[in-house]
Amino acid sequence: MMEPVLKARGLVKRYGRVTALDHCDFDLHPGEILAVIGDNGAGKSSLIKALSGAIQVDEGEIQLEGRPVRFASPIAARAAGIETVYQTLAMAPGLSIADNMFMGRELRKPGLLGKVFRKLDHAEMQRIARQKLSDLGLMTIQNINQAVETLSGGQRQGVAVARAAAFGSKVIILDEPTAALGVKESRRVLELILDVKARGIPIILISHNMPHVFEVADRVHIHRLGRRLCVIDPKTHSMSDAVAYMTGARTPEAVLDPAA
Repeated sequence: MMEPVLKARGLVKRYGRVTALDHCDFDLHPGEILAVIGDNGAGKSSLIKALSGAIQVDEGEIQLEGRPVRFASPIAARAAGIETVYQTLAMAPGLSIADNMFMGRELRKPGLLGKVFRKLDHAEMQRIARQKLSDLGLMTIQNINQAVETLSGGQRQGVAVARAAAFGSKVIILDEPTAALGVKESRRVLELILDVKARGIPIILISHNMPHVFEVADRVHIHRLGRRLCVIDPKTHSMSDAVAYMTGARTPEAVLDPAA
């Protein structure tokens, strides 16, 4: 069995008397799409925030490629190779596509212009941004310098995924990537997700859209009451099974994990 690229054991996160994570376990294997589903309030967001450095857990351990890690911030997680595309996309609408892709990672010109005068290398950032969009088949966007606010919802999501794929060397986390999109744009984003997977980058997909989950996921992590209830194989379980486990209508006979 392959060692998980991202692993968590016994995660606990409390907010006063509320326990958001209750000794939660998690495993993401190399090259897979792992969907994380659960009812509202199940603790999915707390789990993802813990894995991406947005919150620090009270107990438990997170391992990246077999080594214990503790991210003090999302910047630390990004530096380790974990990129997150939030539902809000976390983009600056007034800035260009290239500027958004390199936000917080701006390239400076070589030599004195960059080191002393801190001048940005806009030409190089535009070249790389254009290349990354082209790699994912997103060159329907004609002008790399156009403002993000001029793009459609699907194009914005595509830019966010391309940014994550460009810099997420080890893990990409996608939070509800198709939630606000129409049918056609959702289809394109799902194709993008599969394209990223084909490049060998494992993906964590958080979604309430069961047809999308069962279409692209290799395994489905079902989260309930602050912990992992079970992991199911979408090839051997139905959407009805997943919803029943997720809502507590049915209890799995055992902790099912097709990767075990």
